[in-house]
Order: sequence, then C-alpha cells, then structure tokens
Amino acid sequence: MGDKITGEGLVKKAEVISAVRDYENGRIRRNESMVDFTVSPSDSDDKILIRVITGAKSKSGYVGMDTVRQMSEVLEKQNYDKGILIGKRFTAGAKSEMERENIEAVSERLGSHLKVERLYLAIEDRIENLCRAKCGHVPVKESECKGHVDGHYSCDVRVISDNASFHLERGWKGFLENDLARLLALEKALK
Repeated sequence: MGDKITGEGLVKKAEVISAVRDYENGRIRRNESMVDFTVSPSDSDDKILIRVITGAKSKSGYVGMDTVRQMSEVLEKQNYDKGILIGKRFTAGAKSEMERENIEAVSERLGSHLKVERLYLAIEDRIENLCRAKCGHVPVKESECKGHVDGHYSCDVRVISDNASFHLERGWKGFLENDLARLLALEKALK
C-alpha cells in the first residue's frame, strides 16, 4: 500500500486484513483520531477490535503507550477476545506493552502478517462476487468475460483481476493489498 501510509490508507489496511481473515463486519465507529472496527471471525462468536489510529497523537506520528493502554482497557471492559492496533509507527514502549497485552501491531514497517496466497484467495472471492453482481455469472473461460475485448478493458473488475494475477506471479504483496482494497471499494459502491 505504498511506503508512506495516510490515515485513510491505514483504514484500507484494516479492511484488507478483515477481508483476508474472513472477519464479518459489525460496528464501525469514527472520530477525528481513530476508527474502530468491531469484527468477528465467520466461524466463531469471538469479538475482535481493530483500532486504526488515523490522526497523529504527536508530530512524529508515533503511537505511544497511552494509546495502547486505552485500547487494553476497552478490550477488557467491553469483553473483546482479541485486539489489533494499526498505526503509522509505534514507540518501543508501545510495542512491548502490546506484546504484554497480546495486542497485534500493524504499521508501515511491521506489515500485516498476511500471506500472499491468502491475499490472492480473498481477491478471487471478491472477483467472483463482483462478477455475479455485475454480470449475473462468473465466467469459466477467459473468452466468456466481456470485460476485456480486442485488447481493451471495459470492466474495472477484470482490470484488477488481471493485475492481481500478475502481482501474484511476482509475489508483490503490497500491490495485492492494493488490488484487494480496490475490489472492496467496488463492492461498497455496488451496495
């Protein structure tokens, strides 16, 4: 998703993680400095908080121990089973506090622990859903897709699908994350 991630880029990263891990979306709460996603794995009743720090608490952009402690209190008070904290960067103290509290950290440098293959499987699922929604069926053969005719693309889903295949061949995880984020945006636009 690029080297320098904006607040909105961090929110997209949370959506990508949620899609790849097959979390069902629950509540979303926003304020000026953070976005909270309450999600649940599709195969359990666990309640997970994905907190995205979108506004810098300091000019450096680092997330500190106070933010981690606040999240830890929310996890305990509201009976969350797991927490994921996403921010641009974390102080050393915040990292060790997250380890102690068993909160997963995701940042520009730490990445999201997503495997390329799992990312691509999530992309394929979204492509199939979007093909059904837009065209009424999923093409079995390349020639059945009307989104690419005579070397010209007329469908964003087909463009992203072809790009994702290329990115998978190269093992380009960041580009695959972008592909999935674009598909998720297309899904939102269709709803």
